[in-house]
Amino acid sequence: MSLVNLGLWVGGLILIVIAVLGGRGPYRRMMELDRLSENARRYDSWRGARSAPAGESQTTGADLMRSLLRRRVLTWGVVAAVGTLLILAGFAIR
Repeated sequence: MSLVNLGLWVGGLILIVIAVLGGRGPYRRMMELDRLSENARRYDSWRGARSAPAGESQTTGADLMRSLLRRRVLTWGVVAAVGTLLILAGFAIR
C-alpha cells in the first residue's frame, strides 16, 4: 500500500461523504414536493375539479423547484460517482 493508494481512498471517501450530506436535503425536499403534488391530484380528482383546461399544461412554481432539486441531486450523484471511481482507482493502482 502506497501513499497514492491511501490518498485516492481517502479522497474518494471524502467525496462520497460530502455528496451524501449535500444531496440529502434536496432529495428530501423533492420527495416532499412529489408527495404534496400527488396529494393535490388525489384531492382534485375526489372533488371532480380540473385545475387546467383540456390540452393546456401549466408550469407551476413547484414544477420549477422540482427540476432545480433534481439537478442538484444529480450533481451530488456525479460527485459520489467520482468518489467511487477514485476508490476503485486506489485499488487498481499498485
